[in-house]
Amino acid sequence: MALQIIAPCVNCWACVEVCPNQAIFEALPHFLVDEAKCTECLGDEAEPQCAAICPIEAAIVNELGEALNPYGSLTGIPMGKLIQLGIIRSAL
Repeated sequence: MALQIIAPCVNCWACVEVCPNQAIFEALPHFLVDEAKCTECLGDEAEPQCAAICPIEAAIVNELGEALNPYGSLTGIPMGKLIQLGIIRSAL
């Protein structure tokens, strides 16, 4: 099991220092997770620390591709409004 950092990531560095396994590394166009090191913080923390600190919605996903901070979860903007504004294309 390993988390992934995907395109919405803006390389803000927030997650790098909190990863207990030093699994996150700088890359372009966005940071990446070393799958061999990532444990999703199981046994270390109650929740993945990268997602807990990440200020960007949908930047970190689990092995199923599900965002740990889905669109609207940090801003409180309803999904329908995000779609209406064209920020996202459909319910993810």
